[in-house]
Amino acid sequence: MLKRTLAAVVATASIDGAAWAQSTDQAVVEALYTKVLSSTTSPDLPARMAEVVSPNWQSIGDYTSPVKTRDQFLRQLQRTGSVAPDLSFKIEEIIQIGGNRFVVRSRAQAKPIGPFMGAAPTGRSFEIMAIDAYFGPT
Repeated sequence: MLKRTLAAVVATASIDGAAWAQSTDQAVVEALYTKVLSSTTSPDLPARMAEVVSPNWQSIGDYTSPVKTRDQFLRQLQRTGSVAPDLSFKIEEIIQIGGNRFVVRSRAQAKPIGPFMGAAPTGRSFEIMAIDAYFGPT
C-alpha cells in the first residue's frame, strides 16, 4: 500500500492508498484543515482523522509540552470542540518551501461556550492567525 507522510511542527499528516494516489502533498495539508481542524464536533472526527493523518502522526506544538500522538491530538480536538463547537480554520496562504515542506498561514475563529485556553466564555467570538510548518521525510 502506498503511503506518503507529511510531518509538521504543529502536526503531521498522511493519506493512505487510493485517496493518496489522487492527492498531492499540498492537498494532504489542506485536508487537515478542512476535514479535521474545522470539524472538531463532527461525530465522524475519528474516521476523518484516520483518513487524513497516519497512525505515526505527531503534534509537536510549542515545545513546552510532550509530543502528542494522533489519538492524543484527536482527544484534544474533541475537548476543544466541546467548548468551541463552531471552531473553524480558513487557509489564507500555503507556501511550498521545497519538496514536501509547507508553511500554512491560517485564520481560526470561534465563539467559546465554556472555558477556553484559560479564559472564561464572554459570549464574544475570537479570531486568531496561526502559522504552521509541515514537513515530510527528506
